[in-house]
Amino acid sequence: MKWNIKLLVGLLLLSCTYAYGQMADYGFKRELTGISEPWHRIVLPDDIFGKVAPSLHDIRIFGITENNDTIEAPYLLRLATGQTSETQIAFKTLNVSRDDSGYYFTFEIPTTAPVNQIKLDFKQQDFDWKVRLEGSQDQNNWFTIVDDYRIVSIKNDLTDFQFTTLAFPQSQYRFLRLLIKSDTQPDLIAASVIRDETKAGTYSTYPVKSSDIKENTKAKQTEIDVALALPVPISRLKVHVSDTFDYYRPVTIQYLADSFQTEKGWKYRYATLTSGILNSIDENEFNFRSTITDRLKILIHNQDNSPLAIDTIHVAGYVHELVVRFAKEATYYLTYGKKDASKPHYDIGRFAEKIPTTLTKVALGNEQVIEKEGDRTIGPLFENKAWLWAAMTVIILLLGWFSVKMMRS
Repeated sequence: MKWNIKLLVGLLLLSCTYAYGQMADYGFKRELTGISEPWHRIVLPDDIFGKVAPSLHDIRIFGITENNDTIEAPYLLRLATGQTSETQIAFKTLNVSRDDSGYYFTFEIPTTAPVNQIKLDFKQQDFDWKVRLEGSQDQNNWFTIVDDYRIVSIKNDLTDFQFTTLAFPQSQYRFLRLLIKSDTQPDLIAASVIRDETKAGTYSTYPVKSSDIKENTKAKQTEIDVALALPVPISRLKVHVSDTFDYYRPVTIQYLADSFQTEKGWKYRYATLTSGILNSIDENEFNFRSTITDRLKILIHNQDNSPLAIDTIHVAGYVHELVVRFAKEATYYLTYGKKDASKPHYDIGRFAEKIPTTLTKVALGNEQVIEKEGDRTIGPLFENKAWLWAAMTVIILLLGWFSVKMMRS
């Protein structure tokens, strides 16, 4: 009899907690609203990234059905990285000539394909030239495409830098003529005429909370500590320099990978995101793998030069979104916050080409903390007095029945 009562109580408690199911293993949830079709997309908000695992493996979408069952909706994580394709266009070099302006290289493009880049490779390793690119259909009338375009190559013990790709508006000419404004003859080894088709990615711009610039005279470098408002996935950084003179400085971009407390205070460990050359020719835009962080360190190696005047720093990252399939009616939640979660494997990953191209975005509710079993306050089993009197009546009847049975025996 005691066993039956315990079983009854256990079933009651189980029915109250079953809806939590797998969700109880996670830290946070947000209700999804506006689900009207089998396929939707969810744009992950910025404030979620400080509470998920760095790999994003702990994101789940759970649903609670009318029967209080817990189900899971499959998803694909997509980063709006954009797409780039390069097509080399066949051409031939017609002639090389010179006049007082410099050296001319004339190319013939036998097709009508549009082009927007020319990649140049020279035998010289140290030069700084201005170039002009012209186009023509008959070699009689020439039209300027770009002028005073700068190409540079620097190679020494400290620097190995090249900027020798001409980028220009898409053009369709049968003939292209390149003028290199140089007193010495450029030794052109190879040239590639290219049609570059780029679909730009979608970025979120993250405001810089603070930036602290220090000059390390011993290491001959400028150290810039950048703090963001919260941890976010960054993949692009742009440095604006207010100086107008020419400069070529090696630069290293790092992010805060770990921190730990010691007797002397907090210690920070930084890892390298990317490195390159900060220069007066390019846009000084650096792209790297998407990484969640709220602290960056930029190291500009000045060598024996004066420090640069840093104006502003722009930080951005790809938009992260989930493509989700909802198979059953339920109340769905975006769930996250489990550091040891493994990567989910869903069938829809093998059939990505069948996902609709146009998807409606669902709305996210406010963040809710998921209560753990140990955190939940256990209330009285019978908060309603009617249940208490009913239970007492059943117990009294059972005791009376057992008493009568014992007396008869």
